[in-house]
Amino acid sequence: MNAETAEIVIIGGGLEGAAAAWALAERGVTDVVVLDKDTIGSGMTGKSSGVVRCHYGVSSLAAMAASSVEVFEQAEDVFGTDIGFRQTGYVVGVGAPNVGSMRASLAAQRAVGVQTEEIGADEVAELWPTADLEPFAAFAWEARGGYGDAYLTAQAFAASARRGGIRVRQSAPVTGLLTSADGDRVTGVQLADGATIAAQQVLVATGVWTRPFMARYGIDIPIEVHREQIVMIDPGMDLGAVPVFSDLVSLQYVRPDVRGEILFGNSDFQQLETADPDYYLNRADDAFIELTVDKVGTRFPLFHDARIVSSYAGCYDVTPDWNPVISRTPIDGLVVAAGFSGHGFKIAPSVGRLVADLLVDGKSSDPRIPESDFRLSRFAENDPLKTPFPYVGAGEMR
Repeated sequence: MNAETAEIVIIGGGLEGAAAAWALAERGVTDVVVLDKDTIGSGMTGKSSGVVRCHYGVSSLAAMAASSVEVFEQAEDVFGTDIGFRQTGYVVGVGAPNVGSMRASLAAQRAVGVQTEEIGADEVAELWPTADLEPFAAFAWEARGGYGDAYLTAQAFAASARRGGIRVRQSAPVTGLLTSADGDRVTGVQLADGATIAAQQVLVATGVWTRPFMARYGIDIPIEVHREQIVMIDPGMDLGAVPVFSDLVSLQYVRPDVRGEILFGNSDFQQLETADPDYYLNRADDAFIELTVDKVGTRFPLFHDARIVSSYAGCYDVTPDWNPVISRTPIDGLVVAAGFSGHGFKIAPSVGRLVADLLVDGKSSDPRIPESDFRLSRFAENDPLKTPFPYVGAGEMR
């Protein structure tokens, strides 16, 4: 019996691995196998809060998000299915210390094609009439922002890749890489059932599980795993068509949900909770519930009859600069896409295309998105990818 072969093997069928498969099929590269230890999107993909925004001070990330919005907007045509994208708009509110950074960031975003603008408090009051806007000094608005469903999006990427001829194998855990005798080149992968797949190139897109996997081959992907909690709230009233609201004064974000609830997330990352991605509490703890009540109650004082409906938790794969690694590695033919630090959903289509560029051409095809920004070596070089316009108190996520 002949051993299985492929031009490219993708380890990980989450959002980014599935996006890479889709982008490769889009380019006509179809001798590809996607391997997932469980099922497509069964890891942290389904835990995403699903916010869609282009509000990034890092220009390459802003450009990636802008390109990705175009895909989300055309999802029915691109994928032939609904991926849960709802274009509600996205508003950011900042306090006085951050007005200058916000305006500089907006200018940089517009320079790479983001449709964004500053709007007044009176306009935000019309968008979010139940919010207390008094503490804010300025607001930014993206009409094309909103939210989506990361799990449905991963499924759509994978289904599209399959239609293009790419093989997708679920319940197929990978136990290791195959390399040349000197260890300098990847030659395939080893599966848990003892089978092997010979390959010219391998993409590792394993999110929170990436660091220990790569460490076995002498490659340090500096990722820490942190638990992030989400609370779903019934506001006790009909909110109407409200946008996503990123509050950089009290450091929270809320977004509407199709069932009339709102999703609450914390934007204060000064204190992080390290976690084991295979064993962690999959609900909000009491302290986080108290935080939710305090922050939501303060910002939305008209929610008199609000109640908490449910909660869940997921894990971020966080790099030292809170930005992803999308990069070739010291092992020839081995590419990694991990460390998305909470950004992964909103830039996923562009991540897939950048990965395809690296695998096919060795470099980015979009001058706005230089592959060097996301190189693994930036950490060893002490050259982190950071916004030139940091927000006081919220610099990690922007």
